[in-house]
Amino acid sequence: MKNGSLLAAVDLGSNSYRLEIGRHDHGVIQRVEYLKETVRQGGGLDEARNLTPDAMERGWDCLARFAERLAVFGTAQVRAVATQTLREARNRDAFLDKAKQILGFPIEVIAGREEARLIYQGVAHLLPQSDERRLVVDIGGRSTELILGQGFSPRTLESFRVGSVAWSQKYFPEGEFSAAAFERAEVAAKAILDEALVAYPRSAWDSAYGASGTVGAVADILQACGFEQGVVTREGLRWLRERLLTARHADKVRLEGLKEDRRPVIGGGLSVLLALFDLLEIDTLHVAQGALRQGVLYDLLDREHPDTDLRAATVERLAARFGVDDAQARRVALVAAQFMAQTAGTGDMTADPMQPLVWAARLHEIGSQISHEEYHKHGAYILDHADAPGFTQSELHRLSLLVLGHRGKLRKLDADFGDDLFVQQLLALRLAVILCHARRDPQANGLQLTSEGAAIRLTLPPDWAATYPQSAHLLREEVAAWGKTSRLFLLQE
Repeated sequence: MKNGSLLAAVDLGSNSYRLEIGRHDHGVIQRVEYLKETVRQGGGLDEARNLTPDAMERGWDCLARFAERLAVFGTAQVRAVATQTLREARNRDAFLDKAKQILGFPIEVIAGREEARLIYQGVAHLLPQSDERRLVVDIGGRSTELILGQGFSPRTLESFRVGSVAWSQKYFPEGEFSAAAFERAEVAAKAILDEALVAYPRSAWDSAYGASGTVGAVADILQACGFEQGVVTREGLRWLRERLLTARHADKVRLEGLKEDRRPVIGGGLSVLLALFDLLEIDTLHVAQGALRQGVLYDLLDREHPDTDLRAATVERLAARFGVDDAQARRVALVAAQFMAQTAGTGDMTADPMQPLVWAARLHEIGSQISHEEYHKHGAYILDHADAPGFTQSELHRLSLLVLGHRGKLRKLDADFGDDLFVQQLLALRLAVILCHARRDPQANGLQLTSEGAAIRLTLPPDWAATYPQSAHLLREEVAAWGKTSRLFLLQE
């Protein structure tokens, strides 16, 4: 990324959608523009956990306005992420399909721990560098993230399903404040957050920081009402709770610094924050300037360089954890990459076609540690459910499809065979596994893979089939396997 380049992060949160635009300058990102709209999509989940039509329309309308600002940006300059509400929504695909068309860029639903990692990166990059051990808290609309870290390195990451929108709906549904409602809300929050006591003891951190959302809203109120700037204290929280109880209803709260978009969710957010102060023995919470969206921007920079792309390190850790045969995995990855290079340029080149293929090859035998029988199915399940720092849920699912499909019948895949890039990756991986079936370096010189419309042809050198009859037999079976799909694999001997 050249110095002076603009980058953009879109955060589809449960309460607000945010657009952060920054300029890259020698590894530092300076804010150029920040837009925020209260969408309150987290309040639009019905009892069946489906987004209501109104909630979807609010999201689409906001993204249309963001899209106008992003019209001149290229794909590599923008990353859009969605959090807890879209993790929960059963009909999220219906929302996301249209949302992507409106925004003009992919939208990635990220897992809770990945959200926590990005939050920490955003906070850490906007704090002075030091050796202090940090606790970072982010109370969102439907989830709360807790992170322990030092410098730029997060050590402990967790996401809990408790947040300002969800708690306001459940414990202050009519906007009414009472001592009993606050007690119920705090007890319920503690019941969910209680397990954090083991992972986040007071002895594990030196300073506590609060990012975005509820913490920022509470800090604004306290500062406007005479409390110390830039921090939230126990005293301030107790004072604020008393003010809400005195008002008795959200509509009647008259406090400097309370923004109208925060009024309906201030009770739920405050109850969660009070629970965290008690559980984690926090006396003072410093207000952080960075948050998820800044973490997304810095992650865009990291993804440009293989040596700093966290996803590559995650793949290696998974391979080691599950005892993958390293020599065989690297052998398959090398051959698969060679085949992919021969068809490169015929698929969707808005994405890097090689990285996910190599990662899938490195992990194609990850399920063998569970059972050799149908290990590809075990491997796919692991990837679909793993905590994999750096990856979005859609990226992991694509890897799981490649791992599931690297052997056996193709009709078991719930995949789009009209996706040229996926088909090329899948075929390259399957051919590499076939040629490396003897678990030694194969003779692949002279094999040529070419795309011919909806078909892909593998041309063998003269006498190759006679020299390697077992591999030739497996390749002929591969022709038959693809013949049962909408795509053709042709073998020219």
